Amino acid sequence: MAIPREIVDRIYDAAKIEEVVGDYVNLKKRGTNMWGLCPFHTEKTPSFSVSPSRNIYKCFGCGKGGHSVSFIMEMEQCSYPEALRLLAKKYHIEIEERELTEEEQQVHDDRESMFVVNDWAFQWFQDQLWNTDEGQAVGLSYFHERGLRDETIRKFGLGYCPAKGNPLTKDAKQQGFKDAYLCNDPESRIGTGLCGRSGDENQPTRLYDRFHDRVIFPFFSISGKHIGFAGRILVKKDNVGKYVNSPESLVYTKGRELYGIFQAKHAIVRAKKCYLVEGQMDCISMSQAGIENVVSSGGTSLTKEQIGLIHRFTDNVTILYDGDAAGVHASLRGIDMFLEQGLNVKVMLFPDGDDPDSFARKHTAEEFVNYIQTHEEDFIHYKVRTLLADAQGDIHKRTEAIHSSIHSIAYIGDKILQGEYIKLCAQLMDMDMATLTKAVNQERQRIYKKDTKKEEPRPAETQDIAIATQPQQAPASSEGGLHTPFDRLDQNSRNLLQMLIRYGERQLRYQGADGQIYTYLVGDYMQMYMQSASLQMENPLYQSFFDEFNRHKAEPDFKAEHCFIRNENQYISKLATDLISSQYSVSGKLEKESTDELTDNEIHTQTVHLLYELHLTTVENSLCMLDTKLAEATRANDEPNMMALMRAQMQLGEIKRQISELLGQN
Repeated sequence: MAIPREIVDRIYDAAKIEEVVGDYVNLKKRGTNMWGLCPFHTEKTPSFSVSPSRNIYKCFGCGKGGHSVSFIMEMEQCSYPEALRLLAKKYHIEIEERELTEEEQQVHDDRESMFVVNDWAFQWFQDQLWNTDEGQAVGLSYFHERGLRDETIRKFGLGYCPAKGNPLTKDAKQQGFKDAYLCNDPESRIGTGLCGRSGDENQPTRLYDRFHDRVIFPFFSISGKHIGFAGRILVKKDNVGKYVNSPESLVYTKGRELYGIFQAKHAIVRAKKCYLVEGQMDCISMSQAGIENVVSSGGTSLTKEQIGLIHRFTDNVTILYDGDAAGVHASLRGIDMFLEQGLNVKVMLFPDGDDPDSFARKHTAEEFVNYIQTHEEDFIHYKVRTLLADAQGDIHKRTEAIHSSIHSIAYIGDKILQGEYIKLCAQLMDMDMATLTKAVNQERQRIYKKDTKKEEPRPAETQDIAIATQPQQAPASSEGGLHTPFDRLDQNSRNLLQMLIRYGERQLRYQGADGQIYTYLVGDYMQMYMQSASLQMENPLYQSFFDEFNRHKAEPDFKAEHCFIRNENQYISKLATDLISSQYSVSGKLEKESTDELTDNEIHTQTVHLLYELHLTTVENSLCMLDTKLAEATRANDEPNMMALMRAQMQLGEIKRQISELLGQN
């Protein structure tokens, strides 16, 4: 069943933000807004603002922001539909969920059936561990030998699957579970994969226990559902993998999950930090030692989805490796994804011969944390130092190390922090700081172009673009607060979105060059100008705002602000909230605490001005890239390419001059 849109709107309208937040935060009125201490981070002076007029909240300290539903999602750690239901109950709104289509109902039934089977298997594995002779003698003994206490084994739901006889398959069949849900079809992603199939054309297909003769590590979703399992073999055998994992399915995608996240999420929020380890036993041993804010990647390469999962709870992560530095080298490139999503990353290596599991068993929680605090190293510093040490006078390796370090620094959105890293790397690399700054800016532009053109924007419900990678809104400074055309281009794009959110549905009248009077929606006018000037929102998330506008603008009583802030896509909703609650107006000046609306003439004037500014910075960005290409062509003595680039520069220079005149800058 799904909640109809009209019911969702009723919930949003009824759930007054000051009432919802007021259940958790002591709010005091100041001006048109209400203020209190942020519930998401520790602070002494209130920076958490609630706007009753716009029905949103925003913390100017940690950056959290959103609407009533997103606030409940954060506080209760629940899903979007669950938050809607909680608010509906609070405001006595009856939810009459619409009937699903036949296809939607089938997917829903398949998912629910798989959860039922996994729930049963979770209990079955534990029963085998605790209540059978084999489970106690083999599985429980193994966990005890690894130093785990009974309460820890129960906390993580560890289990055991017997070696012979396929008892899970037999018991599951007696329970009436269908083969389709016990096995797995990779194409449809239906089935838990608890059982495998064997047999050929001469022998009937039979089912067997996939996890036989293994101890079991269950995977929990962030809300605590049983979604999959990992089984570890106890005796090494030829051609048999150490671990067997549940196959990918409708309920389990390995690259989107982190082992231990359900048990660790509240501890991560309290500690304002997450420790990331490789193996399940590393995670469990650290948790037992009292360091509960720890998750495991499960020994696989990290994905953006996994990093985004950590980022939901903290901005700070320390990655813990064993003493084998070779493993760290292989991971250096992957860690750039943390920087890309705006996290503060540190790295720590254990002494040779130790890993998080063995170290945790030798030390108390206090000793463990103290060791981390005294030995963890900023990722950029570690990367530069390690790569340069490996170069050892080899000029080619040194050049590669410098380029790799520049690539990492370019991902950092905070300009002050980026400047500090450039200063640090200039010292470590013995390079001129101005040269390094220029190289970082060029790399930042290259990454931006590559990432935004790499793929078409995905549907709203599957977007995984990290808001944290985008620079936070700040007033443009006459002293060069936004240093590069790239930075100004991003800021001007956000300024235009701010106008779209506030006034996109406003219908205005204007007189065209032919003397006729035309009417238009502000959002449509923006797109007409951009199309005529061959401009585009190169960031897929920014473009999705116009996609959503076009999708909903014809609806009765359409209001752009509601469309974006109440959007089910939490990335759109969060960015809309950030922009609408910004301390700065679209002009870059401090905005008064006022709900006064602009007049039609003011809206038209500001919209045109913002489009001109976006056009200008797009041209400046292109000119900057041409400068780089021209320098390369000059060094290569490529005269034909040089002439073509100079002609392109002249053409863009003339466009820049014309736009500057329109903006009154000449």
